[in-house]
Amino acid sequence: MYEQDDLVYDSRRPILPSDHTRPTTERDWIKRTLIGIAIVFMLAVIVLPLVLVFVEAFRKGAGEYFSTFGDPQSQAAIRLTLLVAAIAVPLNLVFGVAAAWCVAKFEFPGKAFLTTLIDLPFSVSPVVSGMVYVLLFGAQGFLHPWIKGTNIEIIFAVPGIVLATIFVTFPFIARELIPLMQDQGNGDEEAALSLGANGWQVFWRVTLPNIKWGLLYGVLLCNARAMGEFGAVSVVSGHIRGKTTTMPLDIEILYNEYNFAAAFAVASLLALLALVTLIVKTILEFRYGDELAGTRKH
Repeated sequence: MYEQDDLVYDSRRPILPSDHTRPTTERDWIKRTLIGIAIVFMLAVIVLPLVLVFVEAFRKGAGEYFSTFGDPQSQAAIRLTLLVAAIAVPLNLVFGVAAAWCVAKFEFPGKAFLTTLIDLPFSVSPVVSGMVYVLLFGAQGFLHPWIKGTNIEIIFAVPGIVLATIFVTFPFIARELIPLMQDQGNGDEEAALSLGANGWQVFWRVTLPNIKWGLLYGVLLCNARAMGEFGAVSVVSGHIRGKTTTMPLDIEILYNEYNFAAAFAVASLLALLALVTLIVKTILEFRYGDELAGTRKH
């Protein structure tokens, strides 16, 4: 018999079914009703709109659908979207791994502040973040005199789009890795160091293999957001067709021009990329669920 939290337990007493908290006490019809409401909601809010995108895209036939992607301006939007993602995601990968390493493995002044900064893009509207870059690098911006002297174009150009995309996507990889690294602890790294490994060897042969699936998971989420970002990119791009319009911006322009077939065609391609990301994400969760579960702790 022992005491804990003002309660008395007798280890010799048999455990009765009433000792365990039941996961739910609702009747079966209530459970079925709640499940049905959830399914109907998901079908109405997510599945049905997604299906309608493809239906509208092919409404005028496959020929009209594929002709959209022969348009030079749509091709430029697709190329720019892939280019921005190809730049932003690797940079966020490097930053995310470095930030997660610092937060999870070390104690230092300002650690809580760094964690807050990592979460900042989740709290700030993407439109506001785009405006910040305009205030910094625009024609009346704080850094415009210096930029003008170097002949570097940032606002209404590709560098501004890349910067805005990096800002809104950089928490994804770091936020996937921090809980995973904290859960794994420092034991493996300390053991490798005690055996004579240097810092790079510890990272490549110990740390990276331990976080590889969580890292890939974060990269997928970061890439999906980078390709679909609209708000921040809309502010800094200037909507110059064929030069600074990504796929989301091209969809808006086509729709405003009442070119609905082309708008839904480009939207279907963007949705298809999102579906591929979702499928890969689901496969990772199914095959490596235990390891990825570490990223959901805390």
